[in-house]
Formats: sequence, C-alpha cells, structure tokens
Amino acid sequence: MSEIAFIPADNRPVCFQLPRLVTAQAKEHNLYLPDIEFMGSLTKASNTDEIFNWLKELKNIDIYIISLDTIAYGGLISSRRTNDGIEKIINRINEFFEIIQNTKSKNAKVFAFSSIMRISDNNINEEEKSYWAYWGKKIFEYSYNFHKKGIFKTDIPKEILHDYLDTRKRNFEVNKYYMELKKQGLIDFLVFSKDDCAKFGLNVLEAKELEMLSRGLNNVFIKTGADEIPLVLLSNALNKEKKIKIYPFYLYPFSIDRISRYEDITVKQAVENQIELSGGIVSTEENFDMMLIVNNFKREQGELVMDIKVPLFDGSLNIGDKPYFIADILNANGGDNNFVSKLLSKNLENFYGYAAWNTTSNTLGSVISGALTYYKAEKPDKSAFNELQTVRFLDDWAYQANVRNKIRDNILNLSPEILKNKMKEYEKIIISKFPIKKEILYYFPWNRFFEIGVLLK
Repeated sequence: MSEIAFIPADNRPVCFQLPRLVTAQAKEHNLYLPDIEFMGSLTKASNTDEIFNWLKELKNIDIYIISLDTIAYGGLISSRRTNDGIEKIINRINEFFEIIQNTKSKNAKVFAFSSIMRISDNNINEEEKSYWAYWGKKIFEYSYNFHKKGIFKTDIPKEILHDYLDTRKRNFEVNKYYMELKKQGLIDFLVFSKDDCAKFGLNVLEAKELEMLSRGLNNVFIKTGADEIPLVLLSNALNKEKKIKIYPFYLYPFSIDRISRYEDITVKQAVENQIELSGGIVSTEENFDMMLIVNNFKREQGELVMDIKVPLFDGSLNIGDKPYFIADILNANGGDNNFVSKLLSKNLENFYGYAAWNTTSNTLGSVISGALTYYKAEKPDKSAFNELQTVRFLDDWAYQANVRNKIRDNILNLSPEILKNKMKEYEKIIISKFPIKKEILYYFPWNRFFEIGVLLK
C-alpha cells in the first residue's frame, strides 16, 4: 500500500484528473490531491496557502509527486507571468519543504519537477505576458540567434526585452536553488523539463548549464516534455522494486531519427527517455515484458490544431500475444483515424493503453504511466482501466482528431451540450470496447477549443 500526495501543475484534466485515473487502476495505492478549486488555471494562480493547509492535514505519506511550478509561482502558466520576486518565491519554497518534513513517513521519497521556461514561436499571448501578442516571434528569434550566432541586435523595445530576460533569470535562479535542495536531501528525484523547445534558444542554454551543475548528483534529469512529467514520476515511484522490460516497436522504423514538432530530440530518443524516466527498461524483441507500439510519422509529424496533415497509417496492424500499449504520435494534438479504426477492429486482448495527447513526449509519458501502473497492480481494477481508456480515446482521438475541427469555427460552440451531441457517435464505439457504467459529461476547462474535460459520473 502506497500513500501518495500529488500536487499537479494546474487544474486541466490532463494534469489533475489523469493522475487519479491512472492510480485507480491499482487498488493498493491511495492518491491524495488538493481540492481542484485551489489549483491554478489559464487566468489565475494556484492558492498556495490552501495547498499548504491541505498538505499539513496529511500524515504518513510515502510518496510525494510535486509540480514545483505550482509551489513557486502558482502554476505552469503563472511561472511565465507572475511578477513575484525571487526572495518571496524562495521563502514560499522553503515553507513548503518544512511542511513535508512534518507529514512524511520515515522512508518517504520526494519526486519533483520544474519547467525550464519555454519560448513559443508565435504572437499568441494566451499563456504568456501581454506583450507576447506583439513581440512573441521577435523574442523567439532573439533567443534563437543569440544562442546559434551570438547576435544581440534586435528591435524589441528595451523595457520589454529587459522584463522578459529578468523573468527568465529569476526562474533560472529558482531552478538552480532546487539543485541545492537536492544536495541537502530534501528532493530524492528531480526533473527539469524542456517545454516546447527548439534546437537553439536561451532555454536550451539553461538546460545545458543545469546539466553541468547536476554532474555528480544522482537522480537529476533534464528531459524534453512538461505536462506528462508528474505522471512519469508517479510511474517511476511505483516501479522502483522491479523494472518492466519494454520493447519499442515502431511502425515506421526507418524514420525514428526524425524530430517531432515542439521537441528537440529524435523520436527514438523521446521513446527511450520516457521509458527510462517512467521506471522501465528499454528491451529487445527477444526479451521483453511489454511492447510499446509507436505509430510514428514517415517524414514530418502532422499537427491537427494547425491543420497540417500528413498521410495516415496505411499498413496492417499485427499484434502478438504479449501485453502491449500504444503511443499514437503520427500527429501532434490528436490521433490517427486510420490507425484507431484498425486498432478498434481487434479484440484488444493483452491491450494496456492508448494515448495521442499533444506532443510526442506528452503522449509517451501518459500512456507508459497508465500501462505500467495497471500491469504491475497487485489488485488490478478492470473498471478503472476501462474508464481511463474511455477518457483517453474520447479526448485524444474523438475530440482532438475529429470533433474539434467541426466546432471551433464559432465561439458559441463552446457549449457542453453541443459537444455532448457531437461526441455521441464516438461514445458508442468506445463503450462497446471499454464498457463503463458511468454517465459521460464534457466541459471546456479553460474556455477554449484546444482541450476538453471528459467527466465520468
């Protein structure tokens, strides 16, 4: 039995609901989350005072999974927006770790992650400071050219550039402080995540410096990804005793050295990184416990939000008699209709999970975490497994690959009722494969078309 305290990055379903769905597959674990009302969103920061009060009420916790951005800044989005000074942030972090010392069990382990502040290549300020609407692409170009060519010249207004660089410097200093906490033994497993990164940039330089500073320290990692990292840490924490051997089977093996959108490493590197970070072992065809089927792309990855289409899966899907699970990464931001159609035509014996969520690393981390937790469960819960798969297929495939494009042309379509009506045909298909007894409801957690919440009541 494990007692797990889990602090998400924010209130999005993939951050808040998904850990609960994953953990519920194994009845021997108890997962504790703060009230969702305390968590940050697109427009507000987390209520850290309430999170601290919640944490103080917990006793004998064995495993802490912590999104440090929530504690330091109020969430992943707030980490780019808040004007809190470093002294205030450090004091908040210190208070948090003092509380942990009073609530943990004797042999408790702390698994934590912090993001390296991203630099998005667009003029969309939905998740950034207001000036990103005018200067976002210019800031990206400045960052890229500074790293690659050593060019400082830019026409970005001085006050905006100074503010941006000061925010980066503050967050970087906070990340270096976590390294000190690791040295003091307050953090057992620490991951710095590279969110939405390119080959060059200030964020890449920071990642390299953190990597240098981490030399000689055990269990400090710099990894591509972000939102999936807490799930990966959860999987790692629950897979310490016996590591599962996972064989990655690529549907297009000749293109595994290509790089996915929003990432800076190859598909092969992303797959192997996520397996290892999740507590698994990359294995061979001759000697494995589970097979990870990767529906990768031939030349370039599609992007369903940006309407960048690539050829869909056109081969046969031959599945053996060993446990398997699937990372559908042909596209960023949604599943491959041809692949899902062929998959759902199977009887799904020995099937342990599917994902096609957002970036390649998001998909990999979420599906590996779910599959390993169910596979290793001492008291597996089949109904919880069915609920997890229902949510993932309805979100990653039904909505992201199909329904979103049908409704996002009109802001009035941000309606749970309209969404429910559009999702009905997909619900019938999924429930025939993964029977559940709960009513399915939908909502738009951040009042935008990009993501949905799928609630099972």
